[in-house]
Amino acid sequence: MVKRKLNKPAETSKKNRTDYRTVTELSGEKVPQEQVERIYQRYYWADIYCRNKSVLEVACGSGQGIGYLGDLADSFTGGDISEDILTLANATYKGKARLCCFDAQALPFQSHSQDIVLLFEAIYYLPNVKQFLKECRRVLCDRGELLIVTANKDLYDFNPSPYSHTYYGVVEMSRLLKKFSFQVTAHGSWPVKKLRLRQKFLRPVKKLAVSLNLIPKTMAGKQILKRLVFGRLLAMPTRIEAKSYDYHPPVLLPLHLPCKDQKVLFFRAVKTEASSS
Repeated sequence: MVKRKLNKPAETSKKNRTDYRTVTELSGEKVPQEQVERIYQRYYWADIYCRNKSVLEVACGSGQGIGYLGDLADSFTGGDISEDILTLANATYKGKARLCCFDAQALPFQSHSQDIVLLFEAIYYLPNVKQFLKECRRVLCDRGELLIVTANKDLYDFNPSPYSHTYYGVVEMSRLLKKFSFQVTAHGSWPVKKLRLRQKFLRPVKKLAVSLNLIPKTMAGKQILKRLVFGRLLAMPTRIEAKSYDYHPPVLLPLHLPCKDQKVLFFRAVKTEASSS
């Protein structure tokens, strides 16, 4: 795999550092099967864009997708702002994966050095998304691609994560990406109409719990709630493998309308020449 030079990352103050371990899908934690399948689906979706490309995954967490995409890419780098979480990824790949600690708003990479940038289920944790997009435009090659997966804030029973800043629906995310001269397509996955009967029945209960601020804030507390809603829990895999689940491509969504019936949003943003205006 081709190695690319990194700029020296800026120091992150430990005093101001958020402990994202309490809200991250860490390897080995007990989660619903749906949550496991969703992490597989987003890396399967990225598969077709990452083959033989230089790929950077921002906020890679404990690295479930690093091995899978790393085997397909020309070069692959995973990074996260949490050194503690990266320790888990390093334990999995034992030095065979290129991992580094950095802030998504100050990417320590040379300009025009990456073909693909990934940000999965993390954009809402960024205090300054515009700065992140500026950095993506800088590090991406011409016609490079930014792939974003995020929870759909426009759902009836949406529950924001602790430590989150801003969630973006189809309309808001598309507009913002266009402002930064990206060509955008949006897709949706996990249709609400296909939820299990128990989940459909409990949606009004969840909405009430969210409005009353009764949803647990930690992964441990959420684990208890998920067991009630989903039943049996599985261990989050250490790394995903090919063909473990069938791939279901996300459906194309119009950019001018909020999506009300898909749980997860996928955005593909292609870097275009910046407008002179």
